[in-house]
Amino acid sequence: MRGSQTEQDISVTNVPGAGAWQGRITFRKRRLRFGDVNVVDRAMLRRAVGGAVVGNTMEWYDVGVFGYLITTMGPVFLPEADKTVQTLFLLGTFAATFVARPFGGVFFGWLGDRIGRQRVLAATLIMMSAATFALGLLPGYAQIGVGAAVLLVVVKLLQGFSTGGEYAGATTFVSEYAADRRRGYFASFLDMGSYLGFAAGAALVSVLQLVLGQAAMGEFGWRIPFLVAGPLGAIAIYFRLRIEESPTFQAALDTQERAVNERAAADATARRGPFAVVRAYWRPILVSMVVVAAANTVGYALTSYMPTYLTESKGYDEVHGTLLTIPVLLVMSLCIPLAGRLSDKIGRRPVLWIGALSTVILAIPAFLLVGLGTVPATLAGLALVAFPVTFYVPILASTLPAQFPTSCRYFSMGIAYNFSVAIFGGTTPVIVDGLIQGTGNDMMPAYYLMGTSIVGALAVFFLREPAGRPLPGSMPSVDTPAEARAVVEHQEEDPRIDLEQMPLSRVPVAVAHDGAAVQLPLDDPYALAAAEGEGIDLEATALEARSCGEQPVATGLRPVA
Repeated sequence: MRGSQTEQDISVTNVPGAGAWQGRITFRKRRLRFGDVNVVDRAMLRRAVGGAVVGNTMEWYDVGVFGYLITTMGPVFLPEADKTVQTLFLLGTFAATFVARPFGGVFFGWLGDRIGRQRVLAATLIMMSAATFALGLLPGYAQIGVGAAVLLVVVKLLQGFSTGGEYAGATTFVSEYAADRRRGYFASFLDMGSYLGFAAGAALVSVLQLVLGQAAMGEFGWRIPFLVAGPLGAIAIYFRLRIEESPTFQAALDTQERAVNERAAADATARRGPFAVVRAYWRPILVSMVVVAAANTVGYALTSYMPTYLTESKGYDEVHGTLLTIPVLLVMSLCIPLAGRLSDKIGRRPVLWIGALSTVILAIPAFLLVGLGTVPATLAGLALVAFPVTFYVPILASTLPAQFPTSCRYFSMGIAYNFSVAIFGGTTPVIVDGLIQGTGNDMMPAYYLMGTSIVGALAVFFLREPAGRPLPGSMPSVDTPAEARAVVEHQEEDPRIDLEQMPLSRVPVAVAHDGAAVQLPLDDPYALAAAEGEGIDLEATALEARSCGEQPVATGLRPVA
């Protein structure tokens, strides 16, 4: 059992009159009890995962729809501009969502750590669905002139702001719900939903283009995919409102309300403000940003850039450029939970390294195959790009939340993920297209992906390996009562149990000069004096013990392992 004592815990030394136990009194985290371990309610877990996934699906549905309608919507909002200006305006509007995301991540992340994950996630989904639906109702240039383009930008900014709180909150929520040993598997469903949503949006646009034709799409057809988001969003909101607050966050609130441990239960850093959190956790935030940048560069290259690459560089028409990516996305999505399960078995970092290394190895063959220009070769090339994405992007959902404590997890995730995606992920299509235009070399996207993954692989070394471990600031979470009893019974020898990372109360321990240690009764006068000097409320600790059926004022001293 690691973390059982720290130097900072020493409060009184050479206590006079302590009999055979003269030495010092220190405070150590108490042992885990059976009631401390969270046994997952499987029905609630399924509901929580489903409620979280629908939001991510909605988010990426809009990304797919808007991305594939850019050339169609250009004449609707700027009919008097030439095609290049129309495309640049729509691409800029698309980029505006990424500009707004960090602000949403900061706002909703901070709010989610204060009032709870579930309520904030409900708000982000309502805003996101309403913005997508409103986009389908916007008047065009023919109705209100340039004001239509302004409204489009405003709606996309609102959408990006709400999206900034979506992924960070959903990953935090599911990670706090899932059992420690299966967190990678359940969290991976979030990204499976994301890519399925993207594929659904792309597929719907493609079907409408084939059925209605380009003329009808420009007149009214482009509105249909956005309006569909209305009823879909209502269904998603219904499911999200039915889920309860994550047990980890609720336990943290309960612990704070009982004031069991003033030091651990109420994180003083988080309460001082956002800047204090950034100062305290800037290293894991920075490392997380680098890993997110590397993984999402490959992910956005597959989803947002490949259709453009196939159309502009390889001669495919817009419909076929879209259709070729859809089967690859579907197969990849179905494989994502397998990668999540693998990360539970061998660890998050090894799976992330598989994603980074396979990007470096497969990027050049992938773009060479696409360059052949045949449909089978193009599908094979797209599959080679999708392979590392399967082992890369989905693992972030269970890795990143575990880098931060419960008290500031949502906020820290909102910063690390959204700033990185805004700076690197959303700019991937622009950067790689610019590299091709500047060099005339169609292989530049491959070199760019290789470079970012090399940096990402180095950053993975600095990530905390969270597989099978409780989240920082949280109690262990298991699937069955039998597992909970095993955790309590073997907590001393289990390397994954670190009591210093858990919101446990501290108990007084007398340490003799020869190193022998015993736990003092909570009503011991020397313990009470030491606790007063340290600002520790032993009365609250005693009350907690009584509520668990323990006797906190036993007269005999007990050996401490």
